[in-house]
Amino acid sequence: MSEATPVRGGTPAEARAGWLLLAPALLAILLFFGLPLLAALLLSLTDFDIYAIADLRNLRFVGLGNYARLVRDPVFWQAVRTTLVYVVLGVPLTLGLSLGGALLLDSRLARARGVLRTIYFAPVVTTLVAVAVVWRYLYHPRAGLLNYALGAIGVGPIDWLGDPTYAMPAIALMSIWKGFGFPMLVFLASLQAIPERLYEAARIDGAGRWHQLCWITLPMLRPTFVFVGVMTAIGALQLFAEPYVMTGGGPADSTLSLVLLMYRQGFRWWNLGPATAVAFVLFAIMLAISAVTLRQRGGVDSAAPANAGWRPGALR
Repeated sequence: MSEATPVRGGTPAEARAGWLLLAPALLAILLFFGLPLLAALLLSLTDFDIYAIADLRNLRFVGLGNYARLVRDPVFWQAVRTTLVYVVLGVPLTLGLSLGGALLLDSRLARARGVLRTIYFAPVVTTLVAVAVVWRYLYHPRAGLLNYALGAIGVGPIDWLGDPTYAMPAIALMSIWKGFGFPMLVFLASLQAIPERLYEAARIDGAGRWHQLCWITLPMLRPTFVFVGVMTAIGALQLFAEPYVMTGGGPADSTLSLVLLMYRQGFRWWNLGPATAVAFVLFAIMLAISAVTLRQRGGVDSAAPANAGWRPGALR
């Protein structure tokens, strides 16, 4: 009996059958993603506002005028700075905290791992409004638990949500606590997929826990770091609910994010054209960060076989 040899591309009949099978999914993507995206792009080139909602004859085509006004708008640049500060604060801390939690849960010394996983993941599925209420009490300038702890070591009370200097770090701290559980589970799954034989070879060669972490665990987690880093950065760039619920963007726009600015433009002042322009600027930032990160991942992956994993005699 001879084996069937696969033919690249298949026959025309197979190709038509493949396109017929893909057609429903492609049609859904076109209708519910492609067309709305195109409509939003066209909307960003107009001055669509509440008057245009009442009568489309008031709609005017302004080209790149909305984007030009954003470049000259200091509030927009304040929102960009606030969002980038949150990304710089939130992403590394989230990665570090989630990796630390995953290493703790993967350790043989850990007890009650199921209970700990539940405790760590509970904030992710907790309603943000409930979390914000609790953290507002923790941040209260006079009766807050955090200021009470600082007072015990001689540090004066801090108006965490009312001082522009501390408002953004305070929101970042709350957001990190609430969201680190999901990347922690991703790291934990990747840790459990690392072959145990690599650690056995390292222990036989005399490697301690630190060497095992540096030579085996971290190199094997490189793809996970890229995935978690990109997803965390994209989520951080979409910061909205936390400042909206806790500070409303204040004080003095110190917690105004790009998404919150887009919400204000679109749904408070009904300037839908400028709001859509903000959305596309945010999309461009996300696309640039993702492209740079994935490109760096390609360089890391190409060099991975040379330095990833434990090599016998590495300590010599």
